[in-house]
Amino acid sequence: MVRERFAVRLNPEERERLEHLVRAGRSPARVATRARILLKTSEGWSAPKVALALDVAESSVYRIKRRFAEDGLDGVLKDRPQANRYRKLDDRAGAHLTALACTPAPEGYDHWTLRALAGRAVELGLVTSLSHESVRRHLKKAPSSRGRGSSGAFPR
Repeated sequence: MVRERFAVRLNPEERERLEHLVRAGRSPARVATRARILLKTSEGWSAPKVALALDVAESSVYRIKRRFAEDGLDGVLKDRPQANRYRKLDDRAGAHLTALACTPAPEGYDHWTLRALAGRAVELGLVTSLSHESVRRHLKKAPSSRGRGSSGAFPR
């Protein structure tokens, strides 16, 4: 039998916490799946068997076991922040872009285009670069502001 690189040993408090997460049904599916992976591997199940039983990739089982060994239980259950995700438009630049979109369109245009707004934001020094898609996402209206009443539900 091959010795597993990262063995999962749970103390009684950790086991109870994981069992509660799985039973309660209130946690996100990925958190519940991680809890199930830890519970099964602590019971001596092999990674291929856990992967087959829980319908996940075998590499996911190994990754969860490694994260448990490195970061502990909280490190496994909480998502890590993604390093490459950041906002190009901070609050000040976003407000400036919104105000710019409300001004009259540039010469020769009927209205502001997303590409023209992105280019103007770069010209003004709000950001070093900006795509038209980022402008669209920033200016897109929230679903609750589309006149569906105070509850946000569709009219009947």
